[in-house]
Amino acid sequence: MEQTPGEQPIDLAFGFLTAVDSPSHGLFGGYLLVDPAGRPLEFHCTAPVKVSRAQQILYGATLQSHLHGRQIGATLLAEGTVAPELVLTDFEPMLHVRSHTSLPVALVTRADAAVAPNAEASSFAIGSVSVSPHAQDAGLGEALRQKLESLVASVDLAEPFERIRAAIEEAQRH
Repeated sequence: MEQTPGEQPIDLAFGFLTAVDSPSHGLFGGYLLVDPAGRPLEFHCTAPVKVSRAQQILYGATLQSHLHGRQIGATLLAEGTVAPELVLTDFEPMLHVRSHTSLPVALVTRADAAVAPNAEASSFAIGSVSVSPHAQDAGLGEALRQKLESLVASVDLAEPFERIRAAIEEAQRH
């Protein structure tokens, strides 16, 4: 539990991890940590990543897991100073970060969207979204749902991803 001088201790935090593809700059990763009221605790983003043709050839089918899981996702999680209860992503390739962290990771989709192809029985609806824990975290479904209840009371779970995208777009303008 981390404490900032003059503030209450941080008991609970939630991580939101996504990627934004900018045709003119490349792929940016963004990581927002929020408290149960949805207030930001930390924000981190990567410099743009442009994949070269040589990388595409050399990494082949493993490019997405390397790019999203290790190069972007793991880098961003390592920058965080607060350990969240779980990391949520709205970008399915970012689920590859799970092999680089001990934190539970889950995919967030709009409840009216099609169920992700890797969705397990551990998936659950909460608020306006569906949450699908990574296969490694399938047994944590109910525990994760209970932890998210405090956050869903204040925030639509899809909304922090919009904040990340807006912050990255704003940074590109400067």
